[in-house]
Amino acid sequence: MCRLLNGANLGVVAAGCVYTTARQCTAASTRSLLGTQMGSRHRTAAPTSPYAPETFVTWSRRRRAPLTSKRVVLWPDTFNNYFRPQTAMAATRVLEWLGYSVAIPDRPLCCGRPLYDWGMLDRAKRRWREILDALAADIRAGTPIIGLEPAHVSAFRDELPSLFPDVEDATRLAKQTLFLSEFISRHCADKKLPTMPGPALVQIHCHQHAVLDPQSEENVLGALQLKHDILKSGCCGMAGSFGFEQNKFPVSMAAAERVLLPEIRKVLPSTLIIANGFSCREQIEQTTRRSTLHIAEVISHALSEASP
Repeated sequence: MCRLLNGANLGVVAAGCVYTTARQCTAASTRSLLGTQMGSRHRTAAPTSPYAPETFVTWSRRRRAPLTSKRVVLWPDTFNNYFRPQTAMAATRVLEWLGYSVAIPDRPLCCGRPLYDWGMLDRAKRRWREILDALAADIRAGTPIIGLEPAHVSAFRDELPSLFPDVEDATRLAKQTLFLSEFISRHCADKKLPTMPGPALVQIHCHQHAVLDPQSEENVLGALQLKHDILKSGCCGMAGSFGFEQNKFPVSMAAAERVLLPEIRKVLPSTLIIANGFSCREQIEQTTRRSTLHIAEVISHALSEASP
């Protein structure tokens, strides 16, 4: 059961709760179910905030978005679609402010990230084939694919070309997929971002360190003129479902207590805590009760503050 409730499948549970039972299935009752099945008695066994009453995809499809000649596809990953849609909404606002028309895939898709952990590579490859089919036109048009969850973007950049080394569209998609801060740093450097007062502590996700370009995050924070410190904390310890499993909880907390959590406890309540990874945000919020912000939310907030 732990496998079945791993990663993206939590989003399926969330969607069923929100839409099938008209929000009568509460986050608390679902957490209780998941906690029982996953064996975790030490922490909340689901995201700290209630499941979103409206997913990002639903919000995106019902709004009238501005159209421009510059198109990007925003990848609606499970976490920022079902659990934290405000992050994807903020990213949409930022990209539109930068002059882009923001599209999303025309069907439900999943990169299969949790499947790798359990060796289910055949199932993961089926998910990738669905993605390659759905995004074929944008892949061949060279449309940037922008992601918000570092682990998922790293799957596009690393696992995808490794699983399909001889498939040209897979190679193209891997090259066209960028994390939000990478896209802004590389393609929008001439656009002056509004300033954002600090201070802030920044937790860089493991996959952002290992596969993506963490310097892009630094570039964007610098463009915002945000006074910040990037924590030399390494892994937050949550690592997807790892930190929810009862026998791994002590290891999860030991990793978090090495640098990350003590540094957060030191700072003033007014200090922004910036973390892009869903796991990082959950670890921080569940153990310190401090709110976190994604870089998309930070930029969106700066835009709101700068608006007359």
